Amino acid sequence: MAVTRVPFIAGNWKMNLDHLQAVAFVQKLHWALKDAKHLDGSVEVGLFPPFTDLRTVQTLIDADKIPFALGAQDLSTKDAGAYTGEVSGAFLAKLNCAYVLIGHSERREYHAETDQVISEKVQAALRNGLVPVICVGETSEDLEKFGASAVPVGQLEIALEGVPADADIVVAYEPVWAIGSGQAATPEQAQEVCAKLREVIADKLGQDAAQRTRVLYGGSVKSSNIASFMREPDVDGALVGGASLVVDEFAAIIRFQKHVGV
Repeated sequence: MAVTRVPFIAGNWKMNLDHLQAVAFVQKLHWALKDAKHLDGSVEVGLFPPFTDLRTVQTLIDADKIPFALGAQDLSTKDAGAYTGEVSGAFLAKLNCAYVLIGHSERREYHAETDQVISEKVQAALRNGLVPVICVGETSEDLEKFGASAVPVGQLEIALEGVPADADIVVAYEPVWAIGSGQAATPEQAQEVCAKLREVIADKLGQDAAQRTRVLYGGSVKSSNIASFMREPDVDGALVGGASLVVDEFAAIIRFQKHVGV
């Protein structure tokens, strides 16, 4: 039976926009998309604000019935306890977060998060009813030494350890050398790696999971290049960084849509 993967355009705000700025941004973005077909469910839009914005954005989305999914940028491996500064997946679920980013390259680099820690965070997300957006990608040194796919494939294999076959997950391929550099991977490069990541999902979770799981590309995504990525059969959307902070630019990225029937 054919499966349709609804494209997912996710905006990672990183450490930008306070809660007041977030209100203005979400309202402007919703207005910019008022006549867009995203309202009919042909594409899913996700916003990943800083922790301090989550309650404000959630309240606005719920009150105005704005069709954006809410996500967090990280979570703790623990659900509760004496872990100062950590944020529990249970708390995020209470805020109606649907998604959580796990393993972003900035967490790996600046917070020394290992593949094992990321695997534990995937489990924390799943047991709290959150969809983990598992981020994988190679550095320029990895690319030169091992090629494009070896490191992200290895990262995903560990992240999926113990994940049940029926789990709802998203995978985001973000070559570290492309993030914030203005130099995106080519669509062909993105397709090659995303296809190999789908093979990992098939191997670990089965063909059904591989067919339904959305695999995103991230790394210098812009309105000028989104169409070329979305034409690739194994690219189901984008994890957008800097461009997700500019209303008109992010709206233009969201407006490019496709249905992926497999």
